[in-house]
Order: sequence, then C-alpha cells, then structure tokens
Amino acid sequence: MKKNALILLLLVAAVSLLAWSILLHPERCPFPLPEGRGERIPVLVRAGMNARQAAEEFVNAGVLDEGEGAALARWMARFSIDRNLRPGLYRVRRGFPWEVARQMRGCEPEVFSVTLVPGTDVFSVRSTIAGAPLTEEGLEQLLSDDTLFPEKMRPLLPSTAEGRIAFILPETYRLSFPDNKELFSAAAALWWRRIGATLAKDPLDSEYLHKLAIVASLVEREGFEDEERPRIAGVIANRLKKEMPLQVDATVVYAWKRSGRLISRVLFKDLEIDSPYNTYRNSGLPPDPICIPSEPSWRAALAPETHDYLYYVAKADGSHLFAETYSGHQKNINKARAK
Repeated sequence: MKKNALILLLLVAAVSLLAWSILLHPERCPFPLPEGRGERIPVLVRAGMNARQAAEEFVNAGVLDEGEGAALARWMARFSIDRNLRPGLYRVRRGFPWEVARQMRGCEPEVFSVTLVPGTDVFSVRSTIAGAPLTEEGLEQLLSDDTLFPEKMRPLLPSTAEGRIAFILPETYRLSFPDNKELFSAAAALWWRRIGATLAKDPLDSEYLHKLAIVASLVEREGFEDEERPRIAGVIANRLKKEMPLQVDATVVYAWKRSGRLISRVLFKDLEIDSPYNTYRNSGLPPDPICIPSEPSWRAALAPETHDYLYYVAKADGSHLFAETYSGHQKNINKARAK
C-alpha cells in the first residue's frame, strides 16, 4: 500500500514537473499547446509601463477576466518578459494568464514610425505629426504641457507653441501608438540629450536659449548644406553685432504664412509686410523660432564660423556665395543668376 502511494506521489510529481517545464519551455512540448481562444484583441502597452500596469491593460481590453492582472504579471516575471517589456500594440487571444503571457513572449508588438522633418514650422507640423491633425489651439495646449519636457528643461522654455517648437529634435521616432503626446515627449527628451545637456553655458538661462533657438531656426531655413550652416550663422552674428537688419527671406515667408498667405519666393512687394517677423523692416531677431531646427543647425548656432561676411546669396544647387561688402554681394548675385 505504501509502495503504491509512493509510486503515485512520484508520478504526480513527474507530471507536475513535466507540465511546469512545458509551460516555461513550450518549444519542448511534443504536442501543440493552446494559444488562447477567439479573435485576437489589440492591447496597447505604452512606453514606461511596468509589468503590473501592462497586465491591467490586458484586463481592460477583455483579454483576461477581472482580477487576473496580478497573475499575468507573475507569469510575465516567470517568462522574464517584465525585464524587457517592449512597448507597442499586442494582438492576443483571450485565455488564462499563462496563455496570454506565452502569447506575449512569442509575438512582436506593433510599433509606429513618425518622422519630424527638419525645417517644419508650427503651422505645418499640425498636419504631419502622429495621430489626427491638430488644431492651432490643440497644438498650443499640447506644447504648453510642461510634463512633455525633461524636468531640467521646464524653467528654460518659452511660454508659446511658436517658442517651444524649436525644442523638439527632428528625427524618426518609433512609437507604441500614434500619439502626439508620446511623440513630442520623445522628441523633447532627445533634444535634451543631444543639445540641452551638452551646452557649456552654466547655468543656462531662458533668454540665452531662446535666442539660440531663433538663430538655429533661421539657419535651418536658410542653409541647404550642413557644412555651410556655421558660415550662415556667422553672417547672422556679424549683422547682429553691427545692428544691421538680418534680411532673411525665410522670415518674410513665415510672416506671410502667419497672415494666411503662402509664398514660395520673396518678391520686393512681399518685403512690405508689417510683421515683427519681417527682418527686412526690423532689426534684431524675430520674436520666436520660425521652424524646428535640426541638430546641425543647433550646432551652427552654438558655434558660428568666425569671418567678416555680411551677405550671402543662394545658387541654383542650394549652396551659397558669401561676400563681405555690398558690391561683392551684387557680383555674387550676378554670378548666381548667370548659372
């Protein structure tokens, strides 16, 4: 009798061990295991979620019954999913917590790529960012949310959307969901890592940073080749020192866009627009950045080339001819037109 009980106990232990081994290593199972039931249900796991928070999303989506989130979190830990929880959109079937965890381990979450293009202005970015197009008020409200930006950035930021648009870095971002808040948060964090945290000026002040952002935006819209950007930044610096109007065509284009009119080429009649962004009529920098500057434009604004150039004109290929005097500038204009 005792011998039979011992055999039964060993048999139960062996079966339990086999079942546990199969659960942890389903690839070793000689027969197919269930993968849940019914249609696949989309579940969004956002960046920054821990296992417990992610598990509750599976409950909310109807993949698990109420109260099973904690069990899923434990299975995620057993499968080591919690150590490298990948954000994205999971599509899984309903099932027991262990079945859902197995599906998570075996599937690749969907992610969404969104590109912020260098030189995009505050008006155009509303229709090119993640999710549904934003209204002017929607973008203003989004960018006014200080929590989008790293904590050390917040005291330095301008108050308007036009001012803040320069403090996100153009790049292609992989998002767990096409969500504008997640996009801007990632772009602001990247700006801080690549630009803000590397600035030598200590302590940073908001006025200095705001001016840098404006110069970087002008360089972005005026420069075509990265190697020319520091030279263009140098021209801007020289004109500011001499209190000369900057006469940057891109500011006139932007001024007209703010008034509701789109122009691609600046004519003499366009220079008469009454706007603080018109750098032909006003000395100094415009009130705010005119676009999202790229990293090379920020680097140029931070370290403008030292020279005596005060003028430049674009050639057909997008590069520029530079001059120290107005007469030299006129000669360069003729050269550019001749080609």
